[in-house]
Amino acid sequence: MPPQTTAAKMTNYRWAITSLLFFSVAINYMDRQVLSLTWKGFIAPEFHWTNNDYGTITGLFSIFYAVCLLFAGRFVDWIDTKKGFLWAIGVWSAGAVIHAFCGIATSGITAGKWFVGFEEVRQLIGTVDDIGMVTSVSVTLFIFARFVLALGEAGNFPAAIKTTAEFFPKKDRAFSTSIFNSGAQVGALIAPVSIPVIAAKYGWEMAFIVIGAIGFIWMGFRIFMYKKPHLHPLINKAELDYINQDTIAETKANNNVEKIEKKMPFRQCFRYRQTWAFAFGKFMTDGVLWFYLFWTPTYLSDVYGLTSDTNMAKLLIFVLYAIVMLSIIGGWLPRYFVDRLGMNPYAGRMRAMLIFAFFPLLALLAQPLAGFSYWYPVIIIGIAGAAHQAWSANLFSTIGDMFPKSAVATITGIGGMAGGFGAFMINKGSGVLFDFASGTTMIAGKVSVMTKELLAAGTQYVTEPLKFFGFEGIRAGYFIIFCICAVAYLIGWIVIKTLVPKYKPITVE
Repeated sequence: MPPQTTAAKMTNYRWAITSLLFFSVAINYMDRQVLSLTWKGFIAPEFHWTNNDYGTITGLFSIFYAVCLLFAGRFVDWIDTKKGFLWAIGVWSAGAVIHAFCGIATSGITAGKWFVGFEEVRQLIGTVDDIGMVTSVSVTLFIFARFVLALGEAGNFPAAIKTTAEFFPKKDRAFSTSIFNSGAQVGALIAPVSIPVIAAKYGWEMAFIVIGAIGFIWMGFRIFMYKKPHLHPLINKAELDYINQDTIAETKANNNVEKIEKKMPFRQCFRYRQTWAFAFGKFMTDGVLWFYLFWTPTYLSDVYGLTSDTNMAKLLIFVLYAIVMLSIIGGWLPRYFVDRLGMNPYAGRMRAMLIFAFFPLLALLAQPLAGFSYWYPVIIIGIAGAAHQAWSANLFSTIGDMFPKSAVATITGIGGMAGGFGAFMINKGSGVLFDFASGTTMIAGKVSVMTKELLAAGTQYVTEPLKFFGFEGIRAGYFIIFCICAVAYLIGWIVIKTLVPKYKPITVE
């Protein structure tokens, strides 16, 4: 009797790679959030920043991120995933740490003393008469630090989406993306309970240093854990066949002739409606999450007087991002449409994205309900954030559905650039709007120099506060932005569906 043979059980190492991506995204969002959790309560009093100053810094970060994404995607496709990812997180971790030394550099430029400690910096800056110069110099230095951060962070998502395309078949990519994309929420959950504590106990500078250093630890794990699927000793043939099932099916359809994938020229990427559809979707919606990420701590401070170091503010931000964790369903829903209803991956994703596009409409109620309790806007923003992440996971996955693997990172970068420009508009616009809406604008915006004498004499001129749909002042400003955030997804979905009504994969001839 011949011995029985059993098929080898499939390994699941691809999910270990997903966990690696998950932590990279968590670190990414923690690094971004250090500034939003420290500027109002710790940095602004030291450098005399306004909402407009903060809006300038966050807005320019979005522009830097956008432009860098255009080239980062191409860079990752050229240098390949492993090296590209290491370069990205190494640069952005260095950029995060650089923020800590902006105070010392401001002291050197304005007070003439460079080699001083963080505590001494605060004392020196307090002796500078030209407050306008302190503000201008510090803002410029933080803009530079944000540029370095953006340069590195731009490589994160192109490399992550390309890695997902390497390790997962099309039907599983949105699910994997939703899992690693949920790292943003975990990072955002950890941030409000850790960053203000570090800043309060050791100074805001140490918050940037401690959080920035985590990225260098991740690099060590990446070096040892990542290899291409066909080269990885922890991936067996069964898992490799599962990963390559789309390629295997295509080869069989072509009479067992394996098609060699060609590189897509950069200029050619812009010829396809699929590229513009993805880019428009990112342009309309990326800025919404960035607004929630950068401005929610400020919102709680402006509207309710809850600074980021108060226990209630920490709890509210924690609950907000705990709700956003619900976004993991964003990867499961299209998989259900594909497996149970027999839809092709693109059609399944578009149906899921339409469903998710309705949830952000709740943001229309955030400010109307804010007068009853701060819990209402926080819960609504959390639901809207979860819908964004679910939408985003599927939007990212449409790239792998329609483009060859060799172009995935490039298209991700192009779309990310569009999203960055959208984020610039909403972040910079918010800063200007909030100062204008409150009816109070710093006189430094009208004169070249602000001195302590001007500050003592009154450095603000007052205009009539903005009134809009029954709201007044800063609350009116936030209501306007919430309305824009609410409708962005439906507009994005309509345009995407118009440009690419049906699944149409692209091949490079």
